[in-house]
Amino acid sequence: MIPPGLLPPGLGPRRTFALVAGVERYGISRHWDLRGPARDALRFARWLTGPGEVPPGNVRLLLSPLDEPDSLDWPDSPPMAALRAAHRPATEANVKAALLDELPQCDGDLLWIFWAGHGYLGQHRQELILPCADASAGQIRHLNLDSALRWWRTDLVTRRRFPLQAALVDCCRVSAPRDGRLNFGTTDYGGGSAVPGRRQFRLYASREGEAAQNDAERGAGRFTDALIGELGQRSVREGVTGLPAAARSIHRSFQELRERGEGWQLPQFLVDRDWDACSFLDEDPEERPGAAPARAPRLDQSAWDALGELFEGRDLPRCAHEAYTWAFKAAGCAAPVAGGLPGDSLLEVVQDLDERQGGPEGMPLAVPFVRFLADRAAAGDGPWAARLRDWVHGTRERLRLPALPPPPAPPRRTALHVRLEAPPGGGSGYLARMWLRRDHGRQQVTEHVWEAEGSPVGLDAVREELVHRLGGIARTPGGGPDAGQPFDGVERIEFHVPYELLDTAFDQWPVPRGPGRRTTRALGLLHQVVVRCPQEREDAQAPWRGKWAWLGRQGGRHADAVRTLADPEVTDVLGLELAAGPAPACVLAHTTGGTRTEALLDAVLEGGVPVMVWRRGGGAPPGGLLALLAPPGGPDQAPDPAALDVLALPARVRELRRAAAGAGRTAGPDGQPAEGADRLVLLWDDPDDTLTLRSLS
Repeated sequence: MIPPGLLPPGLGPRRTFALVAGVERYGISRHWDLRGPARDALRFARWLTGPGEVPPGNVRLLLSPLDEPDSLDWPDSPPMAALRAAHRPATEANVKAALLDELPQCDGDLLWIFWAGHGYLGQHRQELILPCADASAGQIRHLNLDSALRWWRTDLVTRRRFPLQAALVDCCRVSAPRDGRLNFGTTDYGGGSAVPGRRQFRLYASREGEAAQNDAERGAGRFTDALIGELGQRSVREGVTGLPAAARSIHRSFQELRERGEGWQLPQFLVDRDWDACSFLDEDPEERPGAAPARAPRLDQSAWDALGELFEGRDLPRCAHEAYTWAFKAAGCAAPVAGGLPGDSLLEVVQDLDERQGGPEGMPLAVPFVRFLADRAAAGDGPWAARLRDWVHGTRERLRLPALPPPPAPPRRTALHVRLEAPPGGGSGYLARMWLRRDHGRQQVTEHVWEAEGSPVGLDAVREELVHRLGGIARTPGGGPDAGQPFDGVERIEFHVPYELLDTAFDQWPVPRGPGRRTTRALGLLHQVVVRCPQEREDAQAPWRGKWAWLGRQGGRHADAVRTLADPEVTDVLGLELAAGPAPACVLAHTTGGTRTEALLDAVLEGGVPVMVWRRGGGAPPGGLLALLAPPGGPDQAPDPAALDVLALPARVRELRRAAAGAGRTAGPDGQPAEGADRLVLLWDDPDDTLTLRSLS
């Protein structure tokens, strides 16, 4: 049930609007045709305009039946007669006009979306694609339901309108066919800023990967049959408040069909929560006598108003994913299995947290999230951090929330940066500079270490100076080059180099060690060693920064984050393809070396891909680089791209180098040292950690 405070007081038939669509005939092929969706759409429209008493002018009815529309069983009522005269074909243009142009201009409290027909899951983001009647092989025109629902939560729909939105979809949710002749393309309707307080309720006829059953003889979908039976003679107000109970009943009835072997689909909520964000499919409170239904604590309007001001004009900070996962831990509940942030703005993330079940102590998940942001912002933006802390304090006092544990301290990291530039006018040697970047707790410090004073030096001289500086840093008591600063040792060495030096074996530079410095170790065994080439990214700033930001929002892990490329895939337009979207953010090279690896590097730099791994000299290890870098996953122990933490690659590559050198570590699931791991090169270009420095020339 919807809590009284959430239900708009004026909600009724005249403030209810709907898009109702049924698609039976598809332009692509007669093999796509199916009988039933048009009749299902008519039945839902009959409930809306009958017991629901919604004016027919509030309903956009789109039908593409197998036979002529007049041959359908139109109910004999004045409202349905009006819809019979006003209905339109279910083409993409009509769908977009109704859902994105006409209905958003209406002043209402409740939006219904009912769709019956085919449904597919997109290959990249698994978004629900609903093909339209004018779909063709060259272009599967469709409605991207997930993108449309995100659009409806933004300020492109006037604030205070449509706080409640319900999508009921009777279709399959199977993967889109991978037939190369079918072009599903990509559709994203964009959107504005998220509007807090809008609630969306989605009920699908089947779970991901399942087909929805249709009774062709009766011309009806089983899901719609059950849904109309639950709605019965209820009014709009009764229907919308009773949706959670109706969903439980439908879920149970289909579960019983599965158990009897009479059905396979199982209706599912995308997030199995009711209007108040309470879980109800896993455990029905009605089956526990005397038990009150659990309620997720929510933010009040004062909290939302203040967050709107606090987050205005703010991009997602670098720590947003860490803050998101810590919020669940601080509230005492499990984080979502699927990694990544649920939105691209701070308000979207908080909105997602507020719609989830809170912890057992009654802590809204949004509060520890904001507390974490305040803790991390203290060093760089003190005034904003103070405002965030005030929000946390005020919200806790007002909602009488328990105390929060302090967020964990940021990791302490130290990196030594080495920048090399070719001298102006050519010539031998390189202009060199070194600086130390230290993240100490909540403070970041950058210190100049050494500069070649305008005179080009050779790589041997750079190596000697690097070894000297590393030894000096290690011997500094109580700190780095500046006395009194705490120092944890150089964790990573980052070489900012010209393009022609990217394949240089910096990781193999010998470093004297031990008593009397009589033995040597390779630099890549002692430190994380990466190469960078930021000066080659001037023309790819937007995709470079966009891909890195996207990777951070995924917490470093995503099935699409990594792409493996071999010689045949390195084409003249590869750079443009890589730049087309946020993924991939990392490329694993299986090229044969030489000019093929150089061509792939060119494409990676042009496409703004911040991370690339290849083997010096070319080629791929047995099983490929993904098997070497990622942990095995799945029953067949195959490497899982989604399990590879791209943000942890510097540490992983050092681990593999040590394993290959016989340093007592193993690399793979078989316990054997990684073949060729000592030849790994890691391009690691973090755009958020690039100093703007004057040219050394």
